[in-house]
Amino acid sequence: MFYFLTELRDAYSYLNIFRYITFRSGMAAVTTFLLCMILGPLFIEASRRKKMQEKAKREDAPSLDKFQESKEGTPTMGGLFIMGSIVVSLLLWANLSNVYVLLTLFSGVTLAILGGLDDYIKLTRKRRGLSARTKFIWQIVLAGVVGSVIYLNPLVSTDLDIPFFKNIMIALGPFYVVWIIFVVVGASNAVNLTDGLDGLAIGCTLMVALTLGVLSYVTGHAQFSNYLLIPYISGAGELTVVCAAVIGASLGFLWFNCYPASVFMGDVGSLPLGGILGTIAVCIKKEILLVILGGVFVVEAVSVIMQVASFKMTGKRIFKMAPFHHHLQLSGWKESKIITRFWIVAIILAIITLSTLKIR
Repeated sequence: MFYFLTELRDAYSYLNIFRYITFRSGMAAVTTFLLCMILGPLFIEASRRKKMQEKAKREDAPSLDKFQESKEGTPTMGGLFIMGSIVVSLLLWANLSNVYVLLTLFSGVTLAILGGLDDYIKLTRKRRGLSARTKFIWQIVLAGVVGSVIYLNPLVSTDLDIPFFKNIMIALGPFYVVWIIFVVVGASNAVNLTDGLDGLAIGCTLMVALTLGVLSYVTGHAQFSNYLLIPYISGAGELTVVCAAVIGASLGFLWFNCYPASVFMGDVGSLPLGGILGTIAVCIKKEILLVILGGVFVVEAVSVIMQVASFKMTGKRIFKMAPFHHHLQLSGWKESKIITRFWIVAIILAIITLSTLKIR
């Protein structure tokens, strides 16, 4: 909304400030943070009244019950005020005519609806939510829409950018849509799988969003992208505002979700956050770097894939339990130690990712 005030800058020169991505990004982060701080206590109180509370005991994992007892009755579906604050902030501060902003909004809102339905069924019908098949199909259709829009955009190349090399690009052609589906669906589910300990997923999301914000800014800046020898994508700099909104919301939610958590985000938060990160990565052509940057999410997802594959093929489990953070819990690690160390790893991976920009 505020961005369009720049059309009046000839009459009111001070409105020109809304043209700058850096200013609007800062305001977007502050807006989401303040909204979370205001909405958080209201949501937590309303959740307790309506008994939107975590069912800590898990029939599929009774060995975790000893860690879950203290979490019984904690309000859940906090992703509602995460996503609500992000949407409001972007409506205020982002350029809503930018196709990349619209795609990330589409991903976030659509996946929030999916996650919300899943959480609602869990809370009201006393079963494990939507079937995995239903959720997977929903995610594929969503990612397919995102991929098709990007593929049909004449300004975006369908070549896959390979980090560390100047002139190596892999031409994917129509298969670029399949690649985008893989990235967006994978990112969404990876964040969802990581959301198992207080503050773990949202803390790592914060690190990834911060780094993607830097990458978005330099990708959408002709001089910076030319200096760094990375593909320049016109309009991609506007995604910095989206990343800033996610950063502010992450900080605001972490205020209530840090150990011991006063509220959990639920699938209504984790699925869209992962989808937004994945969508941003494909829009700025940093999908492969996302594997490094989101290494914590990748390890969590891969641990589940390995566990399931091993059990089906050999009848044996590789880990005591998957995702990997539960393996560490059952190995005797304290929850607070797991969370802090995963955050440290996420910070190191963010630094490594940014340092690769000049390795060409």
